[in-house]
Amino acid sequence: MQLSWLLVFLSLCLGVLPTRAGEGKRKLQIGVKKRVDHCPLKSRKGDVLHIHYTGRLEDGTEFDSSLHRDQPFVFSLGTGQVIKGWDQGLLGMCEGEKRKLVIPSELGYGDRGAPPKIPGRATLVFEVELLKIERRPEL
Repeated sequence: MQLSWLLVFLSLCLGVLPTRAGEGKRKLQIGVKKRVDHCPLKSRKGDVLHIHYTGRLEDGTEFDSSLHRDQPFVFSLGTGQVIKGWDQGLLGMCEGEKRKLVIPSELGYGDRGAPPKIPGRATLVFEVELLKIERRPEL
């Protein structure tokens, strides 16, 4: 009799654990806001991208924007120079394309955040426009 209760208890615990482990886990959301008609080159790992962006918290609070500086942000895609949500969410983009990225904290700044503007566990919302792709010649 005790063994059956133990089995019931263990099955209940094991049934609950996967749900709790998955709580709060969200996936990267990529929305295309503006497509381009002609796209001879799509962004890929190793490309240097020139983008304009505005970053907001889920409540709409803006925490950063390249537009206010009137200076595009330039970085190498897929090399860890930016948060994982960007490295994933900007793949396959065309010059002139605009996207909205909703980035869960696991692909952003995680539990620690980026104080003082980005709290821990924050979901980030970015509006991005790809201005230019610099493709490095393959070796």
